[in-house]
Amino acid sequence: MSRMSRSFRFGVRPTIRVIWGAVAVAAVAGCSTSAVPSPPSTADHRVAVVAAENFWGSIASQLGGSHVSVTSIISNPNTDPHAYEPTARDAITIARGQLVIENGVGYDPWAAKLLAADQKSLTVLNVGNVVGAKAGDNPHRWYDPADVQLVIQQIVKDLSDLDPADQGYFVSRADHFDSVALAQYDSVIATIKSRYSSTPVGASESIFAMLAPALGLNLITPPTFLRAISEGENPTVADIETIDQQINDHRIKIYVYNSQNVTPDVQAQVDLAKAQHIPVATITETLQPASSTYQAWQTRQLEGIEQALLQSTGR
Repeated sequence: MSRMSRSFRFGVRPTIRVIWGAVAVAAVAGCSTSAVPSPPSTADHRVAVVAAENFWGSIASQLGGSHVSVTSIISNPNTDPHAYEPTARDAITIARGQLVIENGVGYDPWAAKLLAADQKSLTVLNVGNVVGAKAGDNPHRWYDPADVQLVIQQIVKDLSDLDPADQGYFVSRADHFDSVALAQYDSVIATIKSRYSSTPVGASESIFAMLAPALGLNLITPPTFLRAISEGENPTVADIETIDQQINDHRIKIYVYNSQNVTPDVQAQVDLAKAQHIPVATITETLQPASSTYQAWQTRQLEGIEQALLQSTGR
């Protein structure tokens, strides 16, 4: 998928119940292996985890604790995961991993290519496969709380399979992550759902289409527009006119947009919403800042959405 049309290129759920049930790297002239992160030593027994994107890496790191070593390939918020071009360093990183987490669903095809070239056995967690997504489905599964739970379960299972002696440790970490680390995230989701259920809202792209149902919000933006912006395609004139009319008629209470993907069409809608005194909230595709945890990043965005809804509805 190409996103070359971007004007700015990336500048209450159920309590968890954990269910149990190298790239062949050629020698590159001038490429020093000293610049490549070393895998964890055999002596410390840490599982080497490689995540294609840092939002999955953040979750894996918290679930694995001191018994994993996590490397996220995409950690720069200015990097577009769709159009990323992997390096020889990335190939070596994956080859040295034991568990590789890729998003799948067409979001990071470069990761699948690196994995296909690897000649050794790796445990691969494909998020799309875990959540049952098929080709063409919305790939932004980290914005769906229910899907995140499925991925948490699978990460713990895979870590336990790779390190059976520490299964109890991973289960304990998952329980803590669910009950403590995600507590505020869960609380804000529950509050929005109970207070603003069925509230009509608008959005700039398909990231929010994963989150809106979990919040009980009625996203009325044409799905074709959401997908077009997400995939770097030109939206139809009819969709743009529909959204403009929704804003001018105040048919939406808030407008939510991805601040890492502001096309001219999106900027025009943001400006129109503000001119019509419709509150605007922002979300991002990757961790902001890059050093944030998954839950801190998501909670901060949820609180922004909650504040916009409060401003719009007065409740």
